[in-house]
Amino acid sequence: MEYVSTRGGVEPIGFQDAVLMGLADDGGLLIPETIPDVSGRLDAWSGLPYADLAFEVMRQFATDLPDDDLRDVVSRTYGEAYGGPVAPTVQVGPVHFLELWHGPTLAFKDVALQFLGNLFEYILATRGGELNVLGATSGDTGSAAIHGCRGRNSIRIFILHPHGRVSPIQERQMTTVLDDNVHNVAIEGSFDDCQRIVKALASDLDFKSAYSLGAVNSINWARVMAQIVYYFKAFFDVRRATGAETVRVCVPTGNFGDILAAWYAMKMGVPISRLLLATNENDILARFFRTGRYARGELRQTLAPAMDIQVSSNFERYLFYRIGGDATRLKGLMDDFGETGALEIEPAEDGVVDPDFQDGVGTMDDCLAVIRKYHEEHGYLLDPHTAVGVAVAERCELGGEPMVCVATAHPGKFPDAIRQATGEDLAHHPPIDALMDLPTRCEVLPNDQEAVRRFIIDTVG
Repeated sequence: MEYVSTRGGVEPIGFQDAVLMGLADDGGLLIPETIPDVSGRLDAWSGLPYADLAFEVMRQFATDLPDDDLRDVVSRTYGEAYGGPVAPTVQVGPVHFLELWHGPTLAFKDVALQFLGNLFEYILATRGGELNVLGATSGDTGSAAIHGCRGRNSIRIFILHPHGRVSPIQERQMTTVLDDNVHNVAIEGSFDDCQRIVKALASDLDFKSAYSLGAVNSINWARVMAQIVYYFKAFFDVRRATGAETVRVCVPTGNFGDILAAWYAMKMGVPISRLLLATNENDILARFFRTGRYARGELRQTLAPAMDIQVSSNFERYLFYRIGGDATRLKGLMDDFGETGALEIEPAEDGVVDPDFQDGVGTMDDCLAVIRKYHEEHGYLLDPHTAVGVAVAERCELGGEPMVCVATAHPGKFPDAIRQATGEDLAHHPPIDALMDLPTRCEVLPNDQEAVRRFIIDTVG
């Protein structure tokens, strides 16, 4: 399996080169040349432990890793060191929750970023060299990436987050990690500003080469690849519990990476009949799937900060497939978006943008009402992102199909939202509570890519 850029300016490269390149050198995103069809293997894979399932799915994409080495990286990621069960599915009321918050930082990002940290270390150990990982976060990506890379040989990690715009707990999960190779940077701007700086520096090929920049955001293909696995697992779990041969999947969505992984799983053969894309009031993606127009709006801060995004970096991968793999047209569309803040795709004659997707918006009032309802009726606490997904899912006619909702984070990370919804101080988790008394380290920088560039240069030396 080789990898090409959505913008057509990169010759096909192998999996390990794609992992180290991160953002494609032409400014696009790397994607596999083909999407493997594994529909004939589902029954054989249905009873596998998570690590074995991950190996089978990932080996379709990581073809330049020896099987024994890939199996070792996967086993080290999803074994005892992970800290809890990997992607269990539990039914609560009418919903099957895919719980992705059992890892070390209590968020779905752990599933992929613990793997990516081990993968980076493996590649550097076999090839030599070092890597300076640069990433942006609206909350959970940063802490998961830091915990995946902390203390590792030949790796430094620089994580940008919007100053004062992540939850206090998310901030402390990052800034209390004091390992010498970890560098937290608070940018005086929004998450979109952080993401823009990361992409600008990664697109400066001389700087990227001189300082061995790597990517940890879901612009890195390995992130998406690792996330594909748990949609196989969710389908197997729900089929085993209900006998259903198809499911619908609802994903609370900000940067489009998690729902893109579900789309890849669908195209690989997982019987997902429809993907339900749920946004909060920052509804750029929901508006696209409703109208075909992708346009920036006013950024609104909400109780679900990981969804407070107006430019979804993974959307470019989906758009490439949506327009038939035309890299020239895709580059033109993305250039237009960069200049005007908007692009447009013609819906089909029936007005449908993509029959694989439904869309919906869950407001913060919806979110709080869902948290309250599931606590009162089922004794089950939802974090605000998951609650947005459930609010949208509950409005859908299912026709008897099971609904899988992705539970993205432990509610203990969002005590203010839980307190507003329930009137009680219920959102706790021992490792989170312990953060409050730890020392922190963070650099506050202006919203300027040159300031970040200088910080990296001064740090690396």
